[in-house]
Amino acid sequence: MERSDSMKKYDAIVVGMGPSSIFLAYELVKQGKGKNVLLIEEGKRVEKRNCPIEKTGKCIKCKPFCNITSGFSGAGAFSDGKLSLYNKEDDDIYVGGVLQEYIGVEETKKLIDYTDSIYLEFGADKKLEGTEYKEEVSKMYKKSKKEGINLISIPIRHLGTEKSHELYGKIERYIEENGINLLFETVVEDLIIEEGKIKGVKVKPSKDIDKEVKLEEIYSDNVVIAVGRKGANWLTNMCDKHHIATKSGTVDIGVRYELPDSVMEKVNKYMYEGKFIGRPEPFRDKVRTFCQNPSGFVSTEVYDENITLVNGHSYKDRKSTNTNLAILVSHNFTYPFNKPIDYGRNVAKNLNELGNGNIVVQRLGDIYRGKRTWEEELKKNSVVPTLTAAVPGDITFALGYRTMTDILQFIRAMDKVVEGFANPDNLLYGPEIKFYSNKIDIDNNFETSIKGLYSIGDGGGMTRGLMMASCSGVQMARILKQKI
Repeated sequence: MERSDSMKKYDAIVVGMGPSSIFLAYELVKQGKGKNVLLIEEGKRVEKRNCPIEKTGKCIKCKPFCNITSGFSGAGAFSDGKLSLYNKEDDDIYVGGVLQEYIGVEETKKLIDYTDSIYLEFGADKKLEGTEYKEEVSKMYKKSKKEGINLISIPIRHLGTEKSHELYGKIERYIEENGINLLFETVVEDLIIEEGKIKGVKVKPSKDIDKEVKLEEIYSDNVVIAVGRKGANWLTNMCDKHHIATKSGTVDIGVRYELPDSVMEKVNKYMYEGKFIGRPEPFRDKVRTFCQNPSGFVSTEVYDENITLVNGHSYKDRKSTNTNLAILVSHNFTYPFNKPIDYGRNVAKNLNELGNGNIVVQRLGDIYRGKRTWEEELKKNSVVPTLTAAVPGDITFALGYRTMTDILQFIRAMDKVVEGFANPDNLLYGPEIKFYSNKIDIDNNFETSIKGLYSIGDGGGMTRGLMMASCSGVQMARILKQKI
């Protein structure tokens, strides 16, 4: 493990090495401010990250952290690698979070353009998906509207899961060769805060995560929290412990939905990823599709306390005959309950118990029939599951009546937009949950209620997705430039 000099004081410390962190580092290098900056990551270098599931056929829950969710570039290194852009005519930013609320829509557009150019510099595909079929998309938009569903179509640059790994590896080498200090396999156990000001962090080796060991203190008057969704639970604990101001947060709970490419043919062709948003009766909760993967593969990822969640990938060269996408229901809780992460974790734990620690898969038709799915039925199913490690069962035991009702009503409405979307042989995998910390209360310079402590990226609720997380890192670097 690479260890820092504990007595050294850095110009800035960044907790986490996801896209927001590494683009912060990149921009500081460009600004000539990267020589005394430290990034700390609980996982491994990108080139040392690999998931054994390809060889073992099942998730073995890597220790001390999952290689899919932890390590340089975070979950981005193993994601399908979609960069969501914007339409020139748009008067707002419709995908990726709320960065525009802090810096304005026009500045956010410029930031997206700049960040996109960096991705291209490091080898991103020059082809933009979702730009050629405006008329066809317009017809689908009107058809969706009739069913109470809003369709958002924006240009997308698809990196591909295997290409994402390569691209972020190039960025890792670039920022390190240009003076950024990278400290891997190290856990930030606590923040050092004195009289309302950040003074540094306390760390220990990741291998000692469950041990009581002496913590090393590393100092800086500028600390940036960029922990991603993986670190949302840690961030909530830090906010509670140090009285960092937050606002009520959201948790997105749902399933990964798998259906034939032939059903999604037009959506895949016209947009690559269509983002459909509805508010089905009777609850009127926000239900949305997310992370659509044409000819993709359903996958697993492990979070803290061995919670196993489902996700999806799409490669550039390796293809299946199925499309998978998330169907997520946004839950916002009110007084007296304000623990969205705990709620989501309990849903996940219950589903994991039903699957004996694995992802549970169920046919849509079996849900309608009020029965579980059995192995022999799945073997005869017309939609062949791409996640072979998933255990057939009944997700309705744990997903919750309200969430399940929202999902089923949404699927019925979508079937009127995309024929075959509600085919009984389509598969639901659970749980898919997107954790966000209670939204950190930050000002326009991303500073929290603790002086010198900043929050960017997905974990604190500002962004959602690779592009906007990366953009928040670039903007953070420009803010820090004036301070270091």
